[in-house]
Amino acid sequence: MPHTLRPATPQDIPSIVALIRELAEFEHLSHMVQTTPEKLHPHLFGERPVAEAVVAEVAGEVVGFALFFTNFSTFLAQPGLYLEDLYVKPAHRQHGLGRALLTHLAQLAVARGYGRFEWSVLDWNANAIRFYEGMGATVMPDWRVCRVTGEDLLRMSASH
Repeated sequence: MPHTLRPATPQDIPSIVALIRELAEFEHLSHMVQTTPEKLHPHLFGERPVAEAVVAEVAGEVVGFALFFTNFSTFLAQPGLYLEDLYVKPAHRQHGLGRALLTHLAQLAVARGYGRFEWSVLDWNANAIRFYEGMGATVMPDWRVCRVTGEDLLRMSASH
């Protein structure tokens, strides 16, 4: 199935938000989604964007996306590329879109001189883990993601 990968444009924001909602549903995390086109737009296309996105199109329809940002490794003393989300609609899986998106981002990281390309995967998503390992990724068994949000973030910010 022929596809096109391209940088997202402001016109893609509604499609990206719809795909984020599908991803959240797949991950059983719909209750956490607060994303709207109005909230996402400034972070991708505003005065000081903090993230980028690539979309996958088939027959003019956005059927997948990857949203990413730059992080930094003190050990390597180099920036890195962090993939926040990658999602392809179920009807378009098994056609190489996920592989194409990951390859595109790896190429982007290399072209930018970044030292690594990282992302997280849910421990129950065995299909994704096998896919990522098959592409050469190492699932880091000794690392756990730490996260502080909402009221806990406010409390932490106020602690002395």
